[in-house]
Amino acid sequence: MASLTGVNKSLIIFAALVVVLAGIKAASVIIIPFILAAFIAIVCNPLIKFFGRYRIPKGVSVVIVVLIIVGLGVSLGGLVGQSVNDFSQQLPEYKAQLKEEFVWLVDLASQYNILIDRDQILSMFDPGKMVDVATNMLTGLGGVMANMFLIILTVVFMLFEGPTLSKKIHMALADPDRKMEQIDRFLASINSYLAIKTLVSLGTGVIAALYLWILDVDYFVLWGVLAFMFNYIPNIGSIIAAVPAVLLALITQGPLTAGLVGAGYLIINTVMGNIVEPKFMGKGLGLSTLVVFLSLIFWGWLLGTVGMLLSVPLTMIVKIALEASDEGRWVATLLGTGQSIDEK
Repeated sequence: MASLTGVNKSLIIFAALVVVLAGIKAASVIIIPFILAAFIAIVCNPLIKFFGRYRIPKGVSVVIVVLIIVGLGVSLGGLVGQSVNDFSQQLPEYKAQLKEEFVWLVDLASQYNILIDRDQILSMFDPGKMVDVATNMLTGLGGVMANMFLIILTVVFMLFEGPTLSKKIHMALADPDRKMEQIDRFLASINSYLAIKTLVSLGTGVIAALYLWILDVDYFVLWGVLAFMFNYIPNIGSIIAAVPAVLLALITQGPLTAGLVGAGYLIINTVMGNIVEPKFMGKGLGLSTLVVFLSLIFWGWLLGTVGMLLSVPLTMIVKIALEASDEGRWVATLLGTGQSIDEK
């Protein structure tokens, strides 16, 4: 059989990629819980290692971690679920008040000879839809978490299999002597990235919730959870997470409190994203802003709400895998921020 030319090889790879993506989308009902379980298992793996240092049996460690996950999930899920229900009931009223505030801004602009067609602007820009984006994503995530038993069960098996995963990959790739350092770097990078990102996101959500509680903003727990989840999406996520809290503060407490909420979110995300996170993670795992935006659209289309929330971690896994191979390193460079090129 004659060797494939460059063009034919590219077409075959592209066709295979389309088939794989179509299969993933068709099987998303099964794949999404599996991805969530893998994500939770990777985040919880450092806890298993921590318990292992004190010679706690593996089975006991897994049971403790699962109990922690279930306890946090049930308690936090109850609070967030109640907040989402209450907020959804008040949402039509909030939307009407937002439109009134926006109309007031249009009238204020007309006093300074800035003529704006009110009806046209309202048809193009509905501030209530910004709130809908956040609440719909929370509702969609709640639907996925309905498979909680399946996810927890998968997490348990993954935690038991975790220590042998590296050895199995080496054996599968005909590398029983563990000479392929790229595999170890790949697995270590994924564990490190997801663990650090989760801790930073957790800190961001807790600080945001406390700040909103101090300002007496309604549903501060809900907005804290939203800040935690959307912190996985750099740049764009912090804006999406801040908009509902700012708009709610605007219609319930006025422009001053809304401005304080916006300034607080700006400071929190700047400190956590530009100071705390790079200190522990380093600058070598960055993605360009364009790639972040495109990954949000792509993974959201492929995997729904879970894909949008985990779009950057999933893209980072692809980038780390590409960096571990000589053939794919050029693609990883295109996905990056270009800082290494500027330094050279």
